Amino acid sequence: MKYKTALIKFIYPLLGFIIIVIIWFEAINLGLISEKNLPSPASVARGMWELFSDGRLIDYSIASLFRVTVGWYIAVLTAIPIGLILGWNKGLQNITNPLLQFLRPISPLAWIPLALIWFGIGDPPAVFLIFLSSFFPMVVSTVSAVNGINPLYIRAAQNIGYSGPRMMFKVVLPATLPSVIVSLRLSLGIAWLVVVAAEMIAVKSGLGYLIIDARNALRLDWVIDGMIIIGVIGIILDKAIRKLERLKSLKWGHVHAK
Repeated sequence: MKYKTALIKFIYPLLGFIIIVIIWFEAINLGLISEKNLPSPASVARGMWELFSDGRLIDYSIASLFRVTVGWYIAVLTAIPIGLILGWNKGLQNITNPLLQFLRPISPLAWIPLALIWFGIGDPPAVFLIFLSSFFPMVVSTVSAVNGINPLYIRAAQNIGYSGPRMMFKVVLPATLPSVIVSLRLSLGIAWLVVVAAEMIAVKSGLGYLIIDARNALRLDWVIDGMIIIGVIGIILDKAIRKLERLKSLKWGHVHAK
């Protein structure tokens, strides 16, 4: 039964993609769409093979993943501790919340001119933009999670002598973990979106650069190939981060494996 369910979950999405490709093929075959505006599935497949065989596809994918990994991890290592501290300390929260709410809605792409001036051309501006795109959602989500902890838990922990770091690691962190994991997943998706846009401007490698370079060379098949790879990697990243959701079963520092 378990294998049957897994097979169904695989077949249905695959069937959806097959239907889209068939419609795509027939629209071009019947002349409804010009191949000058949208390459055929066969052209896209040939272009994919070209990019793979000369190594660009792998190199550019690795470059994009590297930037996302560095920027996102820096955001995780800074945003979550800051969010926990701000959520626990109401005074600091009241001081910083207006600034956070002011900066949070600003698109990371709006920072591109400043990032280029501050860091120049290369990986640093892209990493900075990814960091920004992940940092603010994680901070706000973590603060909200701390504010949402049931006060009864806090009082119960205080009654048995918990305070300071012990309170933070034994009570606050486990209680906020489900919300933090959700914010990790959402911020990773945003980071993957931002890296593509950043690579179209600030660097000369990566999937975003592949798309803009292919556009300049009028290779629309490579543009579609880049979009396909971005989608595939995005799905893989989302599946990987969703594995962390099993940690939602953490209760007061104990892990109950599903």
